[in-house]
Amino acid sequence: MEVGQLTLTTFINVLVISSMYIVVALGFAFLFNILGVLNLAHGAVYMAGAYMCYALAVRLGINPWIGMVLAVIVMGLLGLFLEKFAFRPVASDQNRVIVVCVGISVILQTSVNVVVGKTVDKLPAFVSGIITVGPVSFGAGRLATFLIGGALLAFMIWFINNTQRGQQMQAVSQNMVAAALHGINVHRISGIATVIAFALAVIAGCLMGALLNLNAFMGDAILLKAIIILILGGIGSIGGIFFGGIIIGGLDAVLPVFLEGAMSDAIALAIIIAILIVRPQGLFGHEVQ
Repeated sequence: MEVGQLTLTTFINVLVISSMYIVVALGFAFLFNILGVLNLAHGAVYMAGAYMCYALAVRLGINPWIGMVLAVIVMGLLGLFLEKFAFRPVASDQNRVIVVCVGISVILQTSVNVVVGKTVDKLPAFVSGIITVGPVSFGAGRLATFLIGGALLAFMIWFINNTQRGQQMQAVSQNMVAAALHGINVHRISGIATVIAFALAVIAGCLMGALLNLNAFMGDAILLKAIIILILGGIGSIGGIFFGGIIIGGLDAVLPVFLEGAMSDAIALAIIIAILIVRPQGLFGHEVQ
């Protein structure tokens, strides 16, 4: 592969991977910032949403776009249910929160694993066709994935900063008791935040499921990336999530071009550790404890 072609292909991979990392990490950060819930089931939601879309699109023959919308709705309702009956009762105790989230993750992973077994599945492309730029050709689905990820990030920034619900979410994340005393329905805001978080995870899972193979444990890696991005960017900072996602996505897209898989992962982690040693509070936000 020529240098120019390799450079452009790698750049496209950086955009695609970074955009999906940012979308998943944003949903993960939503629950942590607003509810104080370290949702270790976030990766399982990412995986389950992708498989639900697969079942609708491949098994039932529904248009993949419609399948993704239906998966978002179903998993969003699951998030609403879990917020009320699983997260809310234990929100004041992080140890119980972790146990509940791990339990949810195990249930989702085991259920999918029992149903699909070891078969390798892949979602059909949401956007078909090939785009050619000079000597380089790449799938239109990759460009669509990046554009959707960018649009979701822009929408979430607008939503948080320019809508009443977004302002209420910021108030709840800063001080839940004070927000309640000012007349904000904290439980309603928590429910909305959970639905948004689950929806973002499902969308990312569906889009990546059309580019990569599906498996019952595909959410484990993306959960780790979300946690790293949250810490690297600075807990509580959306800007930090953006730049953290770019850094992690860039490392994951560029390093494998020059190094073998295990070595590239080790070097990427070493770079992240070095950044946190220099700036322990992350790129933005307060110091990580």
